[in-house]
Amino acid sequence: MGKPSNPRLLRDNEAQAFAKTIRVSPQKLNLVAQSIRGLPVERALAELSFSRKRIAGTVKNVLSAAIANAENNHQLDVDRLVVSEATVGKAFVMKRFRARARGRVGKIQKPFSNLTVVVREVEEV
Repeated sequence: MGKPSNPRLLRDNEAQAFAKTIRVSPQKLNLVAQSIRGLPVERALAELSFSRKRIAGTVKNVLSAAIANAENNHQLDVDRLVVSEATVGKAFVMKRFRARARGRVGKIQKPFSNLTVVVREVEEV
């Protein structure tokens, strides 16, 4: 006996990569993810390479993993891939404090995020 396998959530022409606990706030990560949504993967990689945001390198690694998954696991053509989804989620928040004057404290929150990138193979027009 054994546990039945879960059905595949994505379509046959899609592949995804997921990164969890990225040390950046979801709001800042979403700005970078928004810049690559809907772009062909070659253009999205170029956009991330020249982005001035610190987290762009991590997003580029996740996108590269999604491209590798599409090529190696699902036999999709890399030249026809498009970033169909780039979703950002909230992971957890580390709470710290900093001592302030007169016995008070300043609250410091260190947020973490999750990132899911889905690439889809499209037909060339």
